[in-house]
Amino acid sequence: MFFVCFLASAFVAGFIGFALSLERTESTLTVQADGVVVLTGGSDRVFEAGGLLARGQARRLLITGVNRATRGHEIAKLLPVSRELFDCCVDLGYRAQDTIGNALETRDWARARGIGKGSLIIVTSNYHMPRALAELSAALPEVELYPFSVVSDHLRVEDWLDDLAVTRLIAAEYVKYLYVLLRTRLLEPGFSATASGPAGATAVSEPRLPPR
Repeated sequence: MFFVCFLASAFVAGFIGFALSLERTESTLTVQADGVVVLTGGSDRVFEAGGLLARGQARRLLITGVNRATRGHEIAKLLPVSRELFDCCVDLGYRAQDTIGNALETRDWARARGIGKGSLIIVTSNYHMPRALAELSAALPEVELYPFSVVSDHLRVEDWLDDLAVTRLIAAEYVKYLYVLLRTRLLEPGFSATASGPAGATAVSEPRLPPR
């Protein structure tokens, strides 16, 4: 009984720490990286990632988890980049259907682009960032990852104590995050080396995009 109470207390304390650790405001990122990777799930994520590419903070952009039904000209409208930059330096990945798929797709793309030991800026929502970084760190252990958390006006993580919907979302992310840590560090410590999948993303020419 004591052990069960201890585990429950540890879980609750961990959840509170997780909720408090999430970014409340978008920070300014000034690093220069080899690439930018955005995990689809909202047009605001894609827009922010495009802005990083347009400002010259990376050489290429990968949009991972693209919906096959969305075409290139639709994606181009979402990005604050010229058509020339879009055509030359934006890659689309259609394979990923979840966060682990995003990690594998990013790994294959990074290897294909010669970024196996470089640096990447990771763009996703603030509540999703811890899990995304855990998956990507396992898939790309030699790549330096810089998080760029997108903060939505429609979902304020600071309201997690007052808004039941926000509490449920963050709690679900926390449970998924714990599972990722358990799987990648204990159950599948060789995840990054052994996970397989077809070679990475397709370079943009006739695109198609998110959200999932």
